[in-house]
Order: sequence, then C-alpha cells, then structure tokens
Amino acid sequence: MKVLIVDDEPLARARISRLLSEHSNYTVIGDACNGEQAIEYCKQLQPDVVLLDINMPKLNGLEVAATLKQLTIPPAIVFLTAHPEHALEAFQLCADGYLVKPVSESSLNQTLSQLSKLNRTQLSDSAKSYISYQLGGVLRRVNIENVICCIAEQKYTRVVFEGGEAIIEQSLKQLERTFPLQLLRIHRNTLVNKQHIYSLNSRQPGGHILIMNQLEEPLTVSRRELKAVKAALGK
Repeated sequence: MKVLIVDDEPLARARISRLLSEHSNYTVIGDACNGEQAIEYCKQLQPDVVLLDINMPKLNGLEVAATLKQLTIPPAIVFLTAHPEHALEAFQLCADGYLVKPVSESSLNQTLSQLSKLNRTQLSDSAKSYISYQLGGVLRRVNIENVICCIAEQKYTRVVFEGGEAIIEQSLKQLERTFPLQLLRIHRNTLVNKQHIYSLNSRQPGGHILIMNQLEEPLTVSRRELKAVKAALGK
C-alpha cells in the first residue's frame, strides 16, 4: 500500500514514517509539508492512502481533503489531529479514518490494515459506488454519497437520498458490508451516511438522536450502538 504523509511538523512526519517503515506492507512514497504540495503529490504519485494533518497553514487538511475527493481516482484519507472535535466535519468530508495525535503504532496499523482490505474489494468492483433500485419498471441508480439513511421495513429497506427515496430488497447487513466506509449503524433497523450527520444530541428523559442534513425527522440511536456512534464521531 502506497502512503503519503502530510503534516507541517517535520518531527510528526518523521515519526509516522518510522512507524510505517517497520511494516513491509506499507511504502511511504513521499511526505508533504503543506496542502498545496499534498495535492500536487497526489496527482503525480497516486497514493492509496493519505495520512493528512488537519491543522496546517494556508490550506488546512479539511480543504485539502475536499480537493482530493474530486480526483478521478481519489486516495483514501485518514485525518491526523490533536483535536478530536474535528471528527464530525472530517466524516462529513467522507474521511476513511481518523487518528488522534500522538498516533500509536497499533492504531495506525489497525486503520491501514482495514483500509488495505477495503481497497482491494473496492478496486475490483467499481459498481459499489451506488445503490440500484426500480422505479416505474426502470432501473435507476443513486450514488452512495447522496444516500442519507437506510431504514429496514419488514422484508425490505427504505433508502432515503437527496431528492427522494426508494424501496430495495437488499438488507441492512448487505448494505453495511458493501459500504463499510460510508454507512454507520445507529440502530438495529437504521444505517446512516456519516457524510450527512449534522449532530448527535441527548434527549430527556434519556437516549440519543442523530440530526441529519436534509432530513426533517431525527433518528433514534440505540443504547447498543451509541458507543460505536460516538467513536465514529470522535467523542
């Protein structure tokens, strides 16, 4: 797996490079000290993964990520930061991972190992960027980035997306396996797109709800899934 390290601190870049050098599965193909350099290196070197610091001068990591996601073959992006409160905005940019500084070898290796498996699956089947559904006898597609949530309804699944909704036969488990980077389980009958999360709120007398962008009604977060939801949001 080809890795590009982006951080404005030389010591931070050197430390991560040293951690990666201990694993033969990862090759550091370059390191960048600012956002402009990172974008140029990605275009030239085409890394599989970019380890991207959020707090940088001029172009910050979030701005760089938004640009990289527009590339024809965008790399996976793992944000690096000392400020966990940036997690929500990071996931709204469809981050593929999130590591809090100082990054440990175990967390770094676990994140990259997961991405390595997912990358092989995704690259072998480009069709997994969308969900198919029937409307009026016509087969249509909705890009996974436009999906807001998926809700189980008896034997079917209701997919809510920007501009409409559809009923499909795929189960939540199937969707969860197909889109592990984008979809997050918040309840036994609900998956949400991390990119569309607005906020996680507590409510009286207890429990939690998710407020989603472009969705009027809040979604209930079960006690069982609350820990995973908070972890995904860096809380």
